Amino acid sequence: MPSRPRLLRVGDVVRFDGRLHMVAALEGTAVRLVDEAQSASVVMLAHLLSSSGFKVVTPASVRTVVPAAGVLVGLPAKAVERAEWWQRHLVEMLTGRPLEDPQGPVRSEYDPAVRSLRQRELAKAAELAAAGHSTSLALIQRMRRRFENEGVLGLVDPRLRAASDGTSRADRRVVEALRKVVEDQTGRSTVSAQVLRRGMERLLETEHGPGVVPLPSRTAFYRLLKAVSSGRHTLGSARTRRSLAKQPDGMFGQLTAVRPGEVMEIDSTPLDVLVVHDDGTVDTVELTGIIDIATRTLAAAVLRPSTKAVDAALLLARAMTPEPMRPGGRTPCGCPARSCHTPHSRRWTNVWPRRQPSP
Repeated sequence: MPSRPRLLRVGDVVRFDGRLHMVAALEGTAVRLVDEAQSASVVMLAHLLSSSGFKVVTPASVRTVVPAAGVLVGLPAKAVERAEWWQRHLVEMLTGRPLEDPQGPVRSEYDPAVRSLRQRELAKAAELAAAGHSTSLALIQRMRRRFENEGVLGLVDPRLRAASDGTSRADRRVVEALRKVVEDQTGRSTVSAQVLRRGMERLLETEHGPGVVPLPSRTAFYRLLKAVSSGRHTLGSARTRRSLAKQPDGMFGQLTAVRPGEVMEIDSTPLDVLVVHDDGTVDTVELTGIIDIATRTLAAAVLRPSTKAVDAALLLARAMTPEPMRPGGRTPCGCPARSCHTPHSRRWTNVWPRRQPSP
């Protein structure tokens, strides 16, 4: 049996206060326990872990989160059937109970309380061999590790899980060389497909030697380039290509802010107006603002001929410093903040280091 784990999870069976309890919920530093008599109690996590006699009964090999069966949608029927077959046997081996009856009696040969993991694996290998299935102990151990790490999807052949990228029939060395050429083209000017092909050929000769890797035909190369450069805008506008390369790899999500100042967004937009700059020239300007997502208020804004990185620091300084507290700032009555003695300015004069005279 493993030693006490560092983490508790919902569904774990623990021994506490001389009785068996199941972890029903974890709420911050509190743990909700349900004993065998279905009596619920709430215990502080620090008290639970430091109490004498505390022990996690659930084996470490069982404490895994298995994804829903919906992850198998779209896979071949035979692969799904094989994965579900492995899942039934592995769950029974790890928990001692059938997958269809998780509350049923524990089989003695798979009881985690009295059998080690290797003993259960040997028993399952013998059971499958007696049933006529050609499995080995090494295969059962490999499937068990994949099941614990990836859930039921890990029981599917990895070749069936990988999505086709349109390059399956091409030489892997050619594909990798073309991908390197396409990636190096991101920050450069747009060139023709023939320039990319010559770059791929030079890279193959440098890495593998002249004539070692067979080169694809012109038609096959264009088809391969289309598959490799999909979504990269390799042969299009360089500005669009660089913009696409800066996008995050993950999916865009929705962020919810409930407290003022929790999430602030900075954005710039050009204004369709002409203004006279300090040097006398007439040109457009950009408006850069910082917005509080929770309150939908504009915390600060600046107008610049072109937005630069220093404007972000200026926005933060303005957002954190109210107008009367800035150097040269004035109160609502129009007086300087350091010298105004009207009642409405008291809340500003108290923040300055030097003592202000009474109003």
